[in-house]
Amino acid sequence: MPSLADEEWMRHALALARRAEHEDDEIPVGAVLVSVDGEVLGEGWNRNITEHDPTAHAEIVAMRQAGRRIGNHRLLGSTLYVTLEPCAMCAMAMIHARVARLVFGAPDPKTGAAGSVFDLLADPRHNHRVDVSGGLLAEESGTRLTNYFRRKRGKPPV
Repeated sequence: MPSLADEEWMRHALALARRAEHEDDEIPVGAVLVSVDGEVLGEGWNRNITEHDPTAHAEIVAMRQAGRRIGNHRLLGSTLYVTLEPCAMCAMAMIHARVARLVFGAPDPKTGAAGSVFDLLADPRHNHRVDVSGGLLAEESGTRLTNYFRRKRGKPPV
């Protein structure tokens, strides 16, 4: 069950998603990785178009920053807040990094790997599982994404 702190962190991720759209004209997905003590370890937004890097999703950007900050590829005890359900690449990166918990906003019915299309984070064949809470501020996250793509297609916002 998401807490008040979870909602505050998700709002932080939504602010990062806004930056993705307004600063870089990227798909508005934001992510923030928080330590067990409530400290920001890393944050980011989609940068794959800007950086010509197919792996520069918001989650990966945040985890890379966190790894450099703490000097370790293991992000033990951390919680990742992201505005859109992670894809398979990002889900597997969370498993390899040993992220403890994922809180996401909007589900992704096309490529979601945290329960919508795939459920990689709960697969018992992995030696690490990530606790998942989905749907926090999903409407706000989803509307931002929908309106971004509507704008790209010359349509009015919903």
